[in-house]
Amino acid sequence: MKNSKTLHSKAKAAIKEAVKEVIEHHKHTGRPLAIWQNGKLVWVSANRILRNYK
Repeated sequence: MKNSKTLHSKAKAAIKEAVKEVIEHHKHTGRPLAIWQNGKLVWVSANRILRNYK
């Protein structure tokens, strides 16, 4: 079994971290984020996203 991460898992971790940074930036600036929900574009607060973000 390999101890090093695969390219796929490294990319996935990098994207997850980048998304979290964007959400945190929006939280600090007070700007909402646009998300796709139930077939529509919806603006939501960064705090709401962070509560549900894993």
